[in-house]
Amino acid sequence: MRSTFRTPIFRRALVAVAVGSLALGLTSCGDDNKDDKASGGESKSPSSGVQLPKLDGESLEIAAVWTGDEQKNFKQVLAEFEKRTGAKVTFVPAQDPIINFLGSKVAGGAPPDIAMLPQPGAIKQAVDKKWAKPLGKDAQAQLTKNYSQGWQDLGKVDGKQYAAYYKAANKSLVWYNTAVFENAAAKEPKTWKEFLATAQTIYDSGVTPMSIGGADGWPLTDWFENIYLSQAGPEKYDQLAKHEIKWTDPSVKEALTTLAQLWGKSDFIAGGNKEAVQTEFTKSVEQTFTGGDQPKGAMVYEGDFAQVNIQQTKAKIGSDAKVFPFPAVGADAPVVSGGDAAVILKDSKASQALVTWLASPDAAMIQAKLGGYLSPNKNVDLSAYPNEVQRTIAKAVIDAGDDFRFDMSDQTPQAFGGTPGKGEWKALQDFLVNPKDIAGTQATLEAEAAKAYKE
Repeated sequence: MRSTFRTPIFRRALVAVAVGSLALGLTSCGDDNKDDKASGGESKSPSSGVQLPKLDGESLEIAAVWTGDEQKNFKQVLAEFEKRTGAKVTFVPAQDPIINFLGSKVAGGAPPDIAMLPQPGAIKQAVDKKWAKPLGKDAQAQLTKNYSQGWQDLGKVDGKQYAAYYKAANKSLVWYNTAVFENAAAKEPKTWKEFLATAQTIYDSGVTPMSIGGADGWPLTDWFENIYLSQAGPEKYDQLAKHEIKWTDPSVKEALTTLAQLWGKSDFIAGGNKEAVQTEFTKSVEQTFTGGDQPKGAMVYEGDFAQVNIQQTKAKIGSDAKVFPFPAVGADAPVVSGGDAAVILKDSKASQALVTWLASPDAAMIQAKLGGYLSPNKNVDLSAYPNEVQRTIAKAVIDAGDDFRFDMSDQTPQAFGGTPGKGEWKALQDFLVNPKDIAGTQATLEAEAAKAYKE
């Protein structure tokens, strides 16, 4: 599936992410909502009005690639569903790419009831393979009530609703070690030129400016997408996402040239380029916030979900760890979003009820309070988020409405934009190692894209 937004203004979402508001400390969140019992044998929450059927004796499986705290926190959301309905829900850990994992399960005759898919392209593949089942009226009612049209449309294929986005991501953020910035008298940059100048200031103070997690591949695609969206603009972004223009287009060359202004300075990257391409994303975040004012890298780019990894260190978000919007390369700063959507593979009363639950504010608020999570659900009370930084980032996602762009690699075929060691991931890993090879990188990207889109 492809993005359907027609005339976006992708600057507006950053209004709420003002530099001053991101510098606030932690605050406590409110008490959990208490569920009431409605008549007719159904449970009903006073905050959202979501009604769930009684499902005593029913069993469900839901698959996702989430691990660690992300999986642990999501299980609390499933536990509340079990409490309200009487159903038993089992979380099935999936390998990435999940579409391949599901293929093996379907072939073996044992697919999970529901899968959390991170790419619109994967949703379309599930529909094309006739794995995915349309959402029922109750789930659709929750989507209509709680989501902007843009988020609803991302879960549609050929005009029919197949997915409900449960989790969102603001992927246009740069996190930084405040002690390093203070020691270097460095300022939060607003433009790419200022960003490079800030990196130089930090380098001159004796600290390596940037930590990059290149081993996973996908953070590198996010780097490219933010630069490309800001520099080339939303129309070109949509064309490249659909492969209506080739990766050999001059706009891609320009974006890679801009990216090489940073990646081409090995001294600016923690461990240098070759070590960066072997550094996992989680490590890239953690090494930015360990070592006090002498970390391995002073800044790390990635989305709001980096908070989960920051929390594994002793750094406090809002004081030791702060964040600024990805700098504007062109006229406007980019707003790139991502997310995970619930897709039904085995249609039943229970599976429809679980997706209905996940599309409700009640479900989202449980995980919001636990941190490291953003909901695209506009009726989630912002007070549920555990700190002011995350509340501000969440507000930016909601305030954007339809004025954003979804992660480009997630819109492409899985073989190109979502497979470790292949396609765009591998091409950009090679580019990180050798940022001078712009023409070769473009040729590789185009060859891989042409093959994936043909398939």
